[in-house]
Amino acid sequence: MGVRKLFDLSGRVALVTGGSRGLGLQIAEALGEMGARVALTARKRDELDEACAHLKAQGIESLPLVCDMSKSEAIAPMVEQAAAKWGAIDILVNNAGTTWGADMLEHPLEAWKKVVDLNLTAMFVTSQEVGRRCMVPRRRGKVINIASVLALVGGGDPGRPGTIAYNTSKGGVVSFTRTLAAEWARHDINVNAIAPGFFPTKMTQGLMEMMGDQVARKAPLNRVGGPEDLKGAALLLASDAGAFITGQVITVDGGYTAV
Repeated sequence: MGVRKLFDLSGRVALVTGGSRGLGLQIAEALGEMGARVALTARKRDELDEACAHLKAQGIESLPLVCDMSKSEAIAPMVEQAAAKWGAIDILVNNAGTTWGADMLEHPLEAWKKVVDLNLTAMFVTSQEVGRRCMVPRRRGKVINIASVLALVGGGDPGRPGTIAYNTSKGGVVSFTRTLAAEWARHDINVNAIAPGFFPTKMTQGLMEMMGDQVARKAPLNRVGGPEDLKGAALLLASDAGAFITGQVITVDGGYTAV
């Protein structure tokens, strides 16, 4: 099989949670450009409509799905809606997430629960629903979980609040990825994670403003991630080119975790 064919996603259906902006939308662009139809979730209809209009302008067919991913009971109907529209989901990108800035002693319990529910529990429920309905019965599928470099290091940068709930939840994503990959290998389903470094998004805006150029200087490449930097890794893991890759965490961080 030629290399172009290995990366071709024509005829496949992708579900990207938290796909209306930021890293989720960037991944949706990459999958759509290679032929996938892309369903996007977000809480806000206006942001979803804007994202789908953006994709349509690039010739990408998309489906907006309003869903509060922090509410577990909302996930099954959302997955059912996506599958009813286009058939089985071939690619799941678990990207929806949030953070909370507070040091350990001041961290509210409710904020901890909010972060864990969206970053980890929603990933579990969505993967379970997509697995049951689409991937396990067909013995095929690609699951890509968005972790973080803060799952792999302690963080603790001076001058900014701690992110213990975020870091812990993303560490859970890494363990979830490896465990599910081992379990679902018998169904020929690949499960991997991407651990991005620092990318300018709405979630990281406050950090970027607080730390300025220090954020870029933390990576040996001396810059933050750009709008194209996550696409290659996502496409590799979503396509037949990554058929022999499972249970792995690919860091896309400019070398941040290498030093």
